[in-house]
Amino acid sequence: MIQLTHFNNQPFMLNPFLIEQVESLPDTTITLTNGKKLIVRESPEEVSRIMMVFLKQISLVSGLSAEEGVRKCSKAEE
Repeated sequence: MIQLTHFNNQPFMLNPFLIEQVESLPDTTITLTNGKKLIVRESPEEVSRIMMVFLKQISLVSGLSAEEGVRKCSKAEE
């Protein structure tokens, strides 16, 4: 779960696997897979950063950037 802040400053926990898209309309609006929309205080970039930290914590995303991963794979083939 990731912690975000409702527009009324109330913190809440959200399952990031329910997020379909994040938009700036101009307020950050998160659309969930069930169609529900949430308006949060965090910017789309901050939501993305929070999600990446979460995914790294549960080992779904490597700590390497894509470019670093390509370089390491290329060296392994040599």
